[in-house]
Amino acid sequence: MAYDGFRNITIQQLETLVALVEERSFSRASRRVCLTQPSLTKHVKNMEEVLDVRLVNRERAGVSLTPEGKVLYDYARKVLHLREEAGERLLRIQDNAAGVVDMQASTIPATYLLPHVLGSFSKNHPDIRVNVQMADSDESMDAILNSRSEIGIIGKKPQNPKLHVETLWEDRLVLAVPKGHRFADKGTVSWSELAEEPFVVREKGSGTREVFENYLRNVLGWTLSRLRVVVELGSSEAVKEAVLAGLGVSLISVHAVDRELRSGLLSEVAVENCRIERSFYLIYRRQLALLRHHQIFLDFIRNYKIHQEQPLLRES
Repeated sequence: MAYDGFRNITIQQLETLVALVEERSFSRASRRVCLTQPSLTKHVKNMEEVLDVRLVNRERAGVSLTPEGKVLYDYARKVLHLREEAGERLLRIQDNAAGVVDMQASTIPATYLLPHVLGSFSKNHPDIRVNVQMADSDESMDAILNSRSEIGIIGKKPQNPKLHVETLWEDRLVLAVPKGHRFADKGTVSWSELAEEPFVVREKGSGTREVFENYLRNVLGWTLSRLRVVVELGSSEAVKEAVLAGLGVSLISVHAVDRELRSGLLSEVAVENCRIERSFYLIYRRQLALLRHHQIFLDFIRNYKIHQEQPLLRES
């Protein structure tokens, strides 16, 4: 028997044999492998001729395997299984393309959102490392534009045409006051009442500061000088600690104070006719050559949903 001829057997021929055995009918097997019945019959005959053996017995009740056919059927299943396994392994390698993503993030995303995102990402893509540098929105944009970093998530929408910009996640600023503050049990406060309170604000250049000042200017016709600003701080975490310490009140990202609001250490107080919302933006240079690991990371964060229990949509 010319078993050397096995090297001329194709994967498609092995598929037809497996289908024929498992379907026990030439007509059903041909539909399964998307061949005409004559084509399937020809595949089987070609294998028999190449191997110089009979593989199947054609009977009125269907088909049965000869001893040689049983041997080939067992190996055919193994070959097809190995093919599937090889394909899955290759896909896993592609999905876990190794590499490093260098990114910039402004304070809120870097401190309160990205740790959860990256924890989930690393479980799914352990071969991709993400390095995050935290800076305010302006500094982050500068790092991206000057190729010191590749991808950014910031709270200020860039206007530079060299940057690709897309909306990623949503945020809301809330008035946070410390436990026991005179506003804590009030349903709503007015801006005239707030103007008498010591205020803690973010530094210039931060997205939080910009959206707050835009609201004061565009809605109230105020500048920041109308408020009793007692200190400017370089991070939302520092602002939160200042409020907790009783230094003043602040309009701050709901993401930054979520835990303290839930625990009762801080209280959220509604401001009359005020709802300040903003977006976080995904940015990178339009000329950035996106490699496979960059694209995997971008696709992941685009589809990541921020934890729904956060009071992001709670009405003021």
